[in-house]
Amino acid sequence: MNSTVVDINELTIGYSKKNPLVEIPRLEISSGEIIAITGPSGVGKTTLIRTISGLVRPLKGKVSLFGKPFGVRPKRGSLGYIPQRLGLVRHASVLHNVKLGARAGNSNPYSIFPNKEIRDLCLDSIRRMGLSEKIYEPIRRLSGGQQRRVAIARTMAQSPKIILADEFLSELDEKTLEMVKTEVVEFVRKESSTLIVVEHDVSRAKSIADRMLVIDDGRVNPFISQITALEVKK
Repeated sequence: MNSTVVDINELTIGYSKKNPLVEIPRLEISSGEIIAITGPSGVGKTTLIRTISGLVRPLKGKVSLFGKPFGVRPKRGSLGYIPQRLGLVRHASVLHNVKLGARAGNSNPYSIFPNKEIRDLCLDSIRRMGLSEKIYEPIRRLSGGQQRRVAIARTMAQSPKIILADEFLSELDEKTLEMVKTEVVEFVRKESSTLIVVEHDVSRAKSIADRMLVIDDGRVNPFISQITALEVKK
């Protein structure tokens, strides 16, 4: 039986109480689910996953991860985040960047895995993203789509229980997009992880998600957006 990993109750998010972005009366997300958050630009999709991650404090209400309230840090490495700007070390190699993810997933950073074990984990994540020929290439020499795949490989090497991803499928050509989707979904199912992804492209969101959260503005009042539809993928 899947457990609840994200629990939201009467949540209001944004950066100003005078101009909140999103209201969510109730939302539960279980382990193993893939959730896509979609809607127009500027309605609060990124703010929602940043609030779930603990980077943005809620204006009102409650959000908990793994049963722990906002402000209580989850277990080291249990939360993976792929931001739009990726956060890669541009002068370092693909392998170095992916190793950062693998080490973040280690519960004791001062007693790291044997070198071969951690290297094999990284090489497997890199291979799954089709970047085996780029392992020693500096990030700055890669295309935008390749850099995005490095960020995904870094998170996979971390083996988190929740992955928050902001437009992680952008900048990918059609063939690469299908490969990445297949590998990520396989990873999530195998690890019983939860993937929560912001995706502006509705068809792309439907192709990967078990459920879609559609944020649409004007439902509560002209200045507030809220989740107005919860669609279960058939």
